[in-house]
Amino acid sequence: MRWVRVEGGMKKCKNCREPFTPRLPMQVACSPACALAMAVSKRGKEEKRALVLERKADKVKKEALKTKRDWIADAQKTFNLWVRMRDAGKPCICCGRQSNGEVYGGDFDAGHYRSRGSAPHLRFDERNVHAQLKQCNRFDAGNAVGYRMGLIARIGLEAVEALESDNAPKHYSIEDLKTLKAVYQVRINQMRRERA
Repeated sequence: MRWVRVEGGMKKCKNCREPFTPRLPMQVACSPACALAMAVSKRGKEEKRALVLERKADKVKKEALKTKRDWIADAQKTFNLWVRMRDAGKPCICCGRQSNGEVYGGDFDAGHYRSRGSAPHLRFDERNVHAQLKQCNRFDAGNAVGYRMGLIARIGLEAVEALESDNAPKHYSIEDLKTLKAVYQVRINQMRRERA
């Protein structure tokens, strides 16, 4: 902030912005109280800046310690959120019911037609994952028959059969997982902007 000279050799206090006559050539505050407030403010800013730098360094260290399993979990979390946002307003893929709004944390999971355990190469395949009521996904064993019928209605029989016959192994590197997470995060942000 630059000093503003006012008439008669007066300056404006950098803290309260009131005009004052300085007693010293480099004096920037009109009173000891204003000088103390400026010092506290400056120290607070420096501490905040140091804290931000420390957090950034911690984040870099934390990412360096992540295993491939950690990166898979991060990418899966972002992908699942995107699926739930993509299918928002649509009924459950397997039973056709809408959300009743009573389940804490949301009523829908990102349910996989072919499970991540039996077909890990399809865990990020958009055709394989759709919004599914938690009841169907967790307690009705995925409701595979209903899921298949709903999937045929959404993407067609040919695409479902292609999905069922897809057994080509896919191995994700850490860089692939980072890229997947970033791509789906961008899509999520776009959806949020569009809905706002």
